[in-house]
Amino acid sequence: MKINEIFYSLQGEGHFTGTPAVFVRLSGCNLKCDFCDTDHLPHSDMTEEDIVERVSDFPATHVVITGGEPTLQLTASLVDKLHAAGKFVQIETNGTQNLDDNLEQKLDWVTCSPKQGGQLRISRIDELKAVFDYRQPDFISELNAINARFRYLQPCDRKEKGYNDTNTAECIKYILEHPQWRLSLQTHKILSIQ
Repeated sequence: MKINEIFYSLQGEGHFTGTPAVFVRLSGCNLKCDFCDTDHLPHSDMTEEDIVERVSDFPATHVVITGGEPTLQLTASLVDKLHAAGKFVQIETNGTQNLDDNLEQKLDWVTCSPKQGGQLRISRIDELKAVFDYRQPDFISELNAINARFRYLQPCDRKEKGYNDTNTAECIKYILEHPQWRLSLQTHKILSIQ
């Protein structure tokens, strides 16, 4: 598999914010979001056994498979190997690639972060975590129809103070008007951790 990085930190976003987790970032993505803050293209080739061995170097049982877009590479056999090592396996996906039934059933948690212009192709979403941009209100409105156990809006970070301040205020306002959503902040950025 093409692995961008494996690191240990706190989950900074969404439902498991603050949870110690091992992040397995797979290389590559099928979308090119202009706000993406991850350099996910560099990679090293690793076997599934290598990945499990590296993940097992850390004390956490929570593993987050992320990217880029992890569904381009993730296999049910890697999830099986992580489970055999006593791990809880969460995936963070943009939802534009099908998860075969076998893989979908094996995952402990599916976080879907849909992007404007991407067609959702997954059926199971435990956590919907959408990037909020006040300039794209129709996109967020479309997400209201998606079935998910938990819903989070996360203000888009464009590294422009004026935009970020306005966007965060508008995100909070939207959530107050649509209380089925919760606020997700990128706490790892606030705390200056990876």
